[in-house]
Amino acid sequence: MATLKEVLAQKIADHRPRTTKLVKEFGKVVIDTCTIDQCIGGARDVRTLVTDISYLDPQEGIRFRGKTIPETFEALPKAKGSKYPTVESFWYFLLTGDVPTQVQVDAVVAEWKVRQIVPSYVWDAIRALPRDSHPMVMLSTGMLAMQKDSKFAAFYSGGSFNKMTAWETVYEDASDICARIPIIAAFIYNLKYRSDFQVAIDPTLDMGANFAHMIGQTEQYKDVARMYFILHSDHESGNVSAHTTHLVHSALSDPYYSYCAGLCGLAGPLHGLANQEVLDWTLKFQEKYCKDVEPTKELVTKALWDTLNAGQVVPGYGHAVLRKTDPRYMSQREFCLNTPGLKDDKLFKLVAMIFETAPGVLTEHGKAKNPWPNVDAQSGVIQWYYGLREWDFYTVLFGVGRALGCMANITWDRGLGYAIERPKSVTTAMLEKWAAEGGRK
Repeated sequence: MATLKEVLAQKIADHRPRTTKLVKEFGKVVIDTCTIDQCIGGARDVRTLVTDISYLDPQEGIRFRGKTIPETFEALPKAKGSKYPTVESFWYFLLTGDVPTQVQVDAVVAEWKVRQIVPSYVWDAIRALPRDSHPMVMLSTGMLAMQKDSKFAAFYSGGSFNKMTAWETVYEDASDICARIPIIAAFIYNLKYRSDFQVAIDPTLDMGANFAHMIGQTEQYKDVARMYFILHSDHESGNVSAHTTHLVHSALSDPYYSYCAGLCGLAGPLHGLANQEVLDWTLKFQEKYCKDVEPTKELVTKALWDTLNAGQVVPGYGHAVLRKTDPRYMSQREFCLNTPGLKDDKLFKLVAMIFETAPGVLTEHGKAKNPWPNVDAQSGVIQWYYGLREWDFYTVLFGVGRALGCMANITWDRGLGYAIERPKSVTTAMLEKWAAEGGRK
């Protein structure tokens, strides 16, 4: 007798041609407000989410509250002695759309100093995990452990819930999360990679600088942290981490539950884990093709063709929405070019040469819809240069930054009283029927 798994395997094998046929032959057939291939293909480009926090234009890239990345960096007040703004000033900007004054920034910095104290039970929960647990498991555990003190959950269960004022306690939880998550991330890094050598918070430093301080980093890395957290904060609502956070919170789950779910989505290799995969590929590329020689255009061009002809991809190139070089890539590239030492680093030189070469090769190859680099093609190299070579931690860094956008979004979700998200599902048989009929209106 066939086992359950064997029966299921046959059922799946029998079903796959039906889905393939629907997408290939009837993908553009419209059902209601989307096409069959959008229905099957992850709702790509279906406009059903609303956010004013950021917008991703295919040709222009990300805009935060209407401003491009260079405009955002230029407009916001800078950290003392730095060319980069503080994360706290960016948080004010994301929430309000207004460029804060220095006084307003100082107030947020002071507020976060109070909020950033992490309860001791969070450390106990993380320490209870096996030491070889993935750092994203530790971060998610720490996030969920804090839920017991959720102000929004207490407000909802208190018997006087008012949807018009619900945003106020979401704001409280969201602010606590944004202030605490870099502290938790630093704790995890030190626990796993620095023999549990924990460093106390420096109350004189802004969020990004304090994170650098707590993981024993250089003065230069303070700007890396500020830049990295801002660049990774938000990318519209449709990406997995932002959408998952929004979806879970739409059920009135508190921000801790919601962002824990978002972090679990971020941990996927098609989302936040991609940066470490790019770095792994780049290091292997360097070892194989230009370990002891300068990465010239001719050498890299040949190596890229060898890669493509072997049926492999060039990771870090291409994007689901963008049709140009990711502005987040360019911001980090500019940082590298303007940083003595880093601009002459061998790995950065290779990444820079791939940037100059890969778009032309991919265009000639003809299979890439977008031959331009995304943020992941650059970010890992910077971390590697500064000694953060434990690349399974890179998604934790992403999670610290992404908290800003997710928390700003759900604060506004409650402020505007958005409904629980509940798309309508259909069966394969329904799609086949509508395909035969030429659509459904």
